[in-house]
Amino acid sequence: MSLGGGGGGGGQQQLQQISQELEAIDAEIDELSEEIGDLQQEQTEIGEAIDAIETLDSGATVQVPLGGGAYLRAEIQDIDEVIVSLGGGYAAEQDQDDAVDALERKRDSVDDQIDELRSERADLQDESDELEQRAQQMQQQMQQQQMQQMQQMQGDEE
Repeated sequence: MSLGGGGGGGGQQQLQQISQELEAIDAEIDELSEEIGDLQQEQTEIGEAIDAIETLDSGATVQVPLGGGAYLRAEIQDIDEVIVSLGGGYAAEQDQDDAVDALERKRDSVDDQIDELRSERADLQDESDELEQRAQQMQQQMQQQQMQQMQQMQGDEE
């Protein structure tokens, strides 16, 4: 009899461990989803910058963000003097075509990062699904054991 009770306790402990693992995996999935969202926002901004560079001409008036929701109207003096961030706090002045090329490379890099994070998230989701299945199987086994013990106890009473 004590073996059955000990097995049930061990099962509870395993279920608790699986539950903790599931919580940790869910937290990682949430973090990855947030990172993917941030990268998608960056992707959108890069696309908007490319569109602007390709459609604007010298002499066009644009609104320049100052921060805090404030903008200033400015005239583009020379569309072939585009300053593009190179990363690591560095920027370079480039002509219109080179600036678009640099931004497209940056967008491709962001695409690759998004793909990697989505793949990682899918792997974690698969792991989570497997753990949930294991937990359900364990719960069913524990319920069956309890039922058998109850039937055995009723049989012993008669």
